Amino acid sequence: MEKKPIIGISGSILLTEGGIFAGYRRSYVNQDYIESVIEAGGIPFIIPFNTNTSVTVEQVKNIDALILSGGHDVFPLIYGEEPKQALGETFPERDYFDITLLKTAMDLNKPVLGICRGHQIINAGNGGSLYQDLSYNKELFIKHSQSTKWNIPTHTITIEEGSFLDDIYEKNEGMVNSFHHQIINDLADGFKVIARSKDGAIEAIEKINNRNFVLGIQWHPEMMNISDIFSKKLFKKFINTVKERNSNN
Repeated sequence: MEKKPIIGISGSILLTEGGIFAGYRRSYVNQDYIESVIEAGGIPFIIPFNTNTSVTVEQVKNIDALILSGGHDVFPLIYGEEPKQALGETFPERDYFDITLLKTAMDLNKPVLGICRGHQIINAGNGGSLYQDLSYNKELFIKHSQSTKWNIPTHTITIEEGSFLDDIYEKNEGMVNSFHHQIINDLADGFKVIARSKDGAIEAIEKINNRNFVLGIQWHPEMMNISDIFSKKLFKKFINTVKERNSNN
């Protein structure tokens, strides 16, 4: 029987509201990440948030690949900017945790998939920057934080030929959901843009070579996976890539 790869998914902290447990901290990941990985043929493991760097490094050593999940705004001082008026809630300790996960995975040649915030962490953690809010890029006109139900795609993306996403979507175009108010500004060195929305926002990036496989996507395929064939294909191709890289190491 073929060994299924272990996919670590970065966790966050949920604060309980109300009652005697108000303020109580719980480790969590949204369930759709778990189900998407299982359906695609992987074994999901939640990597609980912590502030012990040596523990975080050991966590990565015990997985075959990493998914950086969504969440808070990225703290702008990471990429050398002071916080601006439209910045949302941040969680700097988690930024450090996620960047440690990312850097360790890259050092160990383990594949990485970053989703929404995870996509932004990949860029910021490798020396790129972000627009702290969509309003700081006057060329944008698409609604990037939809009010429609989470699994329904609402805007199109254009995909670069020859990229990881190219054979997943048809005719170099896809439909995605959208729940963000930050986007990539300066692209990190060594990465290339592989998808944009029609207003020019960077929707996906990759760094794929003999050493690293790092893919960042701005939308939430795990939310669409329940009903969207292209999201299913994306997760399946990622898991198959992990298997192939494992067999070659």
